[in-house]
Amino acid sequence: MSYNKYKKYSGVKLTNRQWPNKQIEKAPIWCSVDLRDGNQALPTPMNVEEKLKMFKLLVDLGFKEIEVGFPAASNTEYTFIRTLIEEGLIPDDVTIQVLTQSRDHLIEKTFECLRGAKSAIVHLYNSTSTLQRRVVFNKTMKEIIEIAVHGAKLFNKLSKKYPETNFTFEYSPESFTGTELEYALDICNEVLKVWEPTPSRKAIINLPATVEMSTPNVYADQIEWFCNNISNRNSVIISLHTHNDRGTATAASELGLLAGADRVEGTLFGNGERTGNLDIITLGMNLYSQGVDAKLDFSNLNNIVGIYEQCTKMTVHERHPYAGKLVYAAFSGSHQDAIRKGLLAMKEGENQYWEVPYLPIDPHDVGREYEEIIRINSQSGKGGTAYIMESEYGFILPKAMHQEFGAVVKDKSDSLGIELTPKQIFGLFKEQYLDKKEPYKLKNYEIQSVQDVETEENTVNIQAVIAVEGVDRRIKGVGNGPLDAFFNALHINHIINCKFVSYYEHALDGGSHSRAVSYIQIENNNKKYFGVGISENIDTASLNALISAINRCE
Repeated sequence: MSYNKYKKYSGVKLTNRQWPNKQIEKAPIWCSVDLRDGNQALPTPMNVEEKLKMFKLLVDLGFKEIEVGFPAASNTEYTFIRTLIEEGLIPDDVTIQVLTQSRDHLIEKTFECLRGAKSAIVHLYNSTSTLQRRVVFNKTMKEIIEIAVHGAKLFNKLSKKYPETNFTFEYSPESFTGTELEYALDICNEVLKVWEPTPSRKAIINLPATVEMSTPNVYADQIEWFCNNISNRNSVIISLHTHNDRGTATAASELGLLAGADRVEGTLFGNGERTGNLDIITLGMNLYSQGVDAKLDFSNLNNIVGIYEQCTKMTVHERHPYAGKLVYAAFSGSHQDAIRKGLLAMKEGENQYWEVPYLPIDPHDVGREYEEIIRINSQSGKGGTAYIMESEYGFILPKAMHQEFGAVVKDKSDSLGIELTPKQIFGLFKEQYLDKKEPYKLKNYEIQSVQDVETEENTVNIQAVIAVEGVDRRIKGVGNGPLDAFFNALHINHIINCKFVSYYEHALDGGSHSRAVSYIQIENNNKKYFGVGISENIDTASLNALISAINRCE
């Protein structure tokens, strides 16, 4: 790779820059350009029906400014915009935006298309970049300014022809990041002289990174310098329109807002030319995750993804921030364990803020479910398996059991080469702990309890029938409780020769007929094994748990 064929992008000589010390305290003015910039980037552009569906989605999400097309570009664009206006589909609090180059016939058709609209932003642009002036247009700086000023004057003239519409004018020096900074300022100031904006009737100056050419901090320097030097700043809305050629459109827009910008143009999921536009969902959710009201409703991301994919025929990447299918999934064992503990702490505590390791937001905020968080495969750890068993099936496995059953799950996933579903994990649990009936099976038992009132000692006698490799055997034993008596009976009859290690139990269901689940750990030949038993009778659950553990060590 011949890296020396490329040159570094020049920085901005900006002394006493202020943006690094600032924080974003409020949402910007949002403008969706999905129906124009996003649409022109599709291999198969949306038809009118798909555009109407996308427009409704954008309105439902809370966008108050929506760029609906380039009406002079095609009949489809023109027809769609006329449909919105003539059928009264534009809410009173939503302003549509249209785009036009600075060419007379295009501008005239654009204004004609807007007749009858209550309010509209008309967006004028022409390319100002050093490179395009030289290799595309072969024009001087003065000639490029004349093109922009001519278009601005025509805006003034034609807007008077449609007095029923409240017009806002927007100008973009296209390829702003490829334009000399002072020259970009000059051309914008010349356009503003024509429009004469006021604080009550502001103009929009849009500064696009049509091609992302620098690190985000340089773009922020450009925006701060521009905000500090533009004439009549209180009558101008500074807008950002970043592309993602370097993969940092979101960062560039965030830093641009710190640098003084008021407005952001972008698309859902970053759909746009080449590597895409700014992804408004990512930027909006970034604000939301910092406690800033983004003024957009992303509470049902699954629905947004579905409509977007249906209309655009594009797909949302599984690792897309906030919206990807795998975003709330943890494959790493240590991540799974930390998430499980974090969720438990949130449930038991009185936290003012959301604080769960590896989850910057609560998945429920965007319409996702907790069962999607833990995913089990050969890379998973004991924490994830324990979380699935508790959250999906109500089994609160003893901590010492996490590693044992986690290893079983990992081995199965590794052998199959797939991720295991909760249902498959529970199937393994049943196979390992609940369904092992060989070589021993408890068939029935009878308990007699003798309480010595004077010594307060309790003696329990048990008689039980167990099947040993299909043959019934009757055994007897004595202990201080049913489990102790049964354990002693098994020893006396030389059925087992192991140590009792631990016992845990909890209710598995609610109500008067709730089942109990018991977990028993034994040690045999220096190895430890867990067994599990379930019954409405706690004694039956405990005895079956012991038999389960014995069968597992055979």
